[in-house]
Amino acid sequence: MSEANIIMNINQIQDQIIEDFSAFEEWFDKYSYLIELGNALPPFPDEKKTDENLIRGCQSRVWLDAEKKENGNIVFTGDSDAVIVKGILSLLISVMSDQPAKDIAEADLYFVEKIGLKEHLSPTRSNGLLAMVKQMKIYGVAFSPSC
Repeated sequence: MSEANIIMNINQIQDQIIEDFSAFEEWFDKYSYLIELGNALPPFPDEKKTDENLIRGCQSRVWLDAEKKENGNIVFTGDSDAVIVKGILSLLISVMSDQPAKDIAEADLYFVEKIGLKEHLSPTRSNGLLAMVKQMKIYGVAFSPSC
């Protein structure tokens, strides 16, 4: 139980992201930060860059993999060939990874709107963002314990 007190939940992580982005006034700086976050993603193995892990609905190529840990939490890894999209993926992974499957499936990702990301994405990138979120939630449902 004490470990659960240390690990931040989805909303706490979102609140931290909102706080982090509030340090930047200009969207140019926010985009730079997104690129920095994407570059900080751990390397994604080439053998995981399969059609099975490719997210449909993204204009750029985005791969997402999910693994269920012994404690029931889901760990996400991923990559993209577009720097901004990779940054967005990095944000989603930081929010959703190592969280309980049920929490992922039911997550309300309010940080996207609060940091202004939603209004600063092109329609194709917005569709890609939705596709990434949808895939993460599908993993959440798939890995949730059956009742």
